[in-house]
Amino acid sequence: MLTALFAPRGIAVIGASRDRTKLGYGVARNLVASNYPGAIHFINPNADRILGQRCYPAIEAAPDPIDLAVVIVPASLVPQTIEACGQRGIQWAIIVSGGFRETDRAGAELEDQIVAIARRYGLRLIGPNCIGLIDTHVPFNTTFIKSVPNPGEIAFVSQSGAICQAVIDWGTGMGFGFSRIASLGNQADLSEAEVITALSSDPHTCVITMYLEGVKDGARFKQAVQEVAREKSIVALKVGRTTAGKRAVSSHTGALAGQETAYDVVFDRYGILRANNTEELFDWARALAWCPPLKGDRVAVLTNAGGPGILAVDALEANGLRLATLSAETVAALRSFLLPHAAFHNPIDMLASAGPHEYAESLRVLLQDAGVDAVLVISVPPPIEDPTPVAEAIAVAAKDAAQSAAKPVVVAVMGEATVGLALKVLRAFRLTDYRFPERAASALGALWRHAQWQARPADQAEILMEIDREAATQLLSAGRGEWLTGTLAARVLEAYRIWGPGEALLTSTEEAVQWAERFGYPVVLKIASPDIAHKSDIGGVALDLNDAASVRSAFVQIMTKARAAKPDAQIDGATIQPMLCFGQEVIIGAVRDEQFGPLIMFGAGGVEVEGQRDVAFGLAPLSRAEAEKLIEATFAGRRLRGFRGSTPADREAVIDRVLRLAQFVMDFPQVAEVEVNPLRVMAEGQGAVALDVRMRLTRNE
Repeated sequence: MLTALFAPRGIAVIGASRDRTKLGYGVARNLVASNYPGAIHFINPNADRILGQRCYPAIEAAPDPIDLAVVIVPASLVPQTIEACGQRGIQWAIIVSGGFRETDRAGAELEDQIVAIARRYGLRLIGPNCIGLIDTHVPFNTTFIKSVPNPGEIAFVSQSGAICQAVIDWGTGMGFGFSRIASLGNQADLSEAEVITALSSDPHTCVITMYLEGVKDGARFKQAVQEVAREKSIVALKVGRTTAGKRAVSSHTGALAGQETAYDVVFDRYGILRANNTEELFDWARALAWCPPLKGDRVAVLTNAGGPGILAVDALEANGLRLATLSAETVAALRSFLLPHAAFHNPIDMLASAGPHEYAESLRVLLQDAGVDAVLVISVPPPIEDPTPVAEAIAVAAKDAAQSAAKPVVVAVMGEATVGLALKVLRAFRLTDYRFPERAASALGALWRHAQWQARPADQAEILMEIDREAATQLLSAGRGEWLTGTLAARVLEAYRIWGPGEALLTSTEEAVQWAERFGYPVVLKIASPDIAHKSDIGGVALDLNDAASVRSAFVQIMTKARAAKPDAQIDGATIQPMLCFGQEVIIGAVRDEQFGPLIMFGAGGVEVEGQRDVAFGLAPLSRAEAEKLIEATFAGRRLRGFRGSTPADREAVIDRVLRLAQFVMDFPQVAEVEVNPLRVMAEGQGAVALDVRMRLTRNE
């Protein structure tokens, strides 16, 4: 689909310039300098030649072939330029020009206009307000920036042009290259998902890195990363973590599931490593590109200084890794050539006098140990000697060992002013280097998380047959307003076999007493109103009612308090339930993210759920393995197995309810939020009961 974009037969630059201060000159210069093998056509009515290339007065005058046009004209001229490109039959246009949606309402309207024009002709757009594309292997460069990336195996997709410019320069200095760079700008047409799909078939790309401010189409994004994640490593820097949600929510689930939670859940589902900053983005990408896969979490630390070794140990543990236990043979081999006062058990401190021989031999020995999955090498350069020979010894030893034992080796060369040549040596051998042990450990942690995700089975979502979808449909249609009453919401979930304890709607004290005696004491009374989501906040819940007198009194009290707290609320009466005194309280819920669909929550239940924040989220639909992972991510879930001698709860019943809730929200897209809090989990084998249900619908979908 994007073949003509990344392998164009000819490129036209509309707005090419002879003025070295203009962006049009920068694009023309880079395209010529990139040694692009296709046809180059410069469009400028006021010039005959630019950089030795013939110029044409208009796109109509340029000869075939032209698959891609780069547009660098004032924003007001872009509509007529895109019209001309469409009439010319060009397939793709990169709009470098700014002055569109990123500026004001008039700019947004202008952007909509050019999209409409392009769609009439089947012309696809990149941008506007972007710096363009680079492919280092075709090669071609349609950007205006001066730095030129080296060829490599890391692709970079960015919604910021300035970030692209900085990253290219930084990457060149760090000694790694890029396969493709795509600056998407406003994404008026081409999205990050389409570029990801195109990268999946690029033989030169093994790692995809992304700078994301948002996602244009959540469903398309999920499909794209699902298709590519098993073949390529993906690392993303998603910015804007502190942005408030775009809509108000009333359930605990909705309040806890912000936009960034949705990104975390989607990234986890599809194996995308989420970097916290730009440094991590490319620290991890280099390790994924240059290191062999990490097959276990056991790491050996090799150092010439004790303090940095301790830093490495702490950082490894923080990244989910552990110190390898060295075999007796390994320790004996180290003793044969290291000084007697060296530390021979992990971390291995060779002492400050260690030179190239000690580093090389120690690294070879460690890599041969079957109990070592990776080695973190630390070099603190001596104050007098050149650190370059040590780097050469490390590089050669790692390369030799890779022939028999392909294990990751990451190197922390601590310093800056005196280590330049040493770093060049390591990079020439494709060894990842970092200035501090913490960064090296972080890179190994990324390798381990990626390996763990790759090892996950590609489970299919659980499809439960024992449901009554028709009954749920009818009950949902009976609801009035946005929020369903608790009784109606409970009946909806019972159609999916998420059972409640049984309840009745009451409108008088006498009805309350009659139902209490039918259920048997003790009982619970709750206010019934579609306008009151958190009943306990206004005193609308009465617990542990043991006789008729307490039931009568509680009914009057909760009705009075509800009317006082919410004078305009619709009060339908009160609901009564049997009081369940035993079991563990948990919460299960779902909220529909506007980009990625329903998120499923599990955690510790009760009125303090937002304060405790012992919750985890998953992305519907769920497989059984994913439901178990969701539950085990919380203390409440682990506690179901029994805690400090307590009786294990019915964990299987909880898994069943989580799966049923996930299927329910997938079946009914009009459900915006649903929450069971608490779900009372009884002893093992005795089930789980939905004590309180709230449900919000999105009308007119």
